[in-house]
Amino acid sequence: MNGYGIFSKYYDILTQNISYKERADYFDHLIGIHGGVKNILLDLACGTGSLSEEMSRRGYDVIGVDGSVEMLNAAMDKKLESGLDIQYICQDMTELDLFGTVDVIICALDSLNHLPDVNSVKKTIQRAALFCEQDGLFIFDVNTPYKHKNILGNNTYIYETDLVYCIWQNTYNNVGNDNRVDITLDFFEKQGNGLYKRYEEEFSEIAFEACALDNILYEAGFNVLAHYNYDTFEECKSDSEKIVFVARKVR
Repeated sequence: MNGYGIFSKYYDILTQNISYKERADYFDHLIGIHGGVKNILLDLACGTGSLSEEMSRRGYDVIGVDGSVEMLNAAMDKKLESGLDIQYICQDMTELDLFGTVDVIICALDSLNHLPDVNSVKKTIQRAALFCEQDGLFIFDVNTPYKHKNILGNNTYIYETDLVYCIWQNTYNNVGNDNRVDITLDFFEKQGNGLYKRYEEEFSEIAFEACALDNILYEAGFNVLAHYNYDTFEECKSDSEKIVFVARKVR
């Protein structure tokens, strides 16, 4: 994963379409119907902390982990404003190292897709298993190969706000059968003199079939309890763009 320096500055502005209250309600309900314990929750790849804050408001003792210092700085600003008791740690997902185990792990907004390869996905899930309580839950969402190939593909998206103009360019590369989308973000930041300063960031997302992720989870000690079509309680379809996995630590 590269940087996210300038991206972190405008991340919340560019993702205003996401209702973190609704996402938190959804995760909270998933935890409840699958017998999770409402106690210590790890928000893995927590970003700017919006979901961490909402889960804390729902009674969880939240730990937020992210590999980007810039993202966590934004999360800390929110914490100072809200006064919520959230612990933030800067760590690479593949090297997760906590002081103890947690009852629930969530990993939202296709964060696992941002890992560079299948080995990194395996390492992350293994580390999640290591710090998940016996019978604890691991819940995450991922973009599907269908979305990478047919929706993101080789498309370009434009985001325009009062503060920044962003061009999001995708390039689809199925190298090694990982359904990789290479992403280039060009930010044009408005300066005080009316001119714009240009920044560029690059990263990639990979996607795997659900059965491949099921196997990785099983090998790490999880049993898969359910696959849901994104933010619903419906079964996945062949054209599902995102899948929510619910897994229980069993060994």
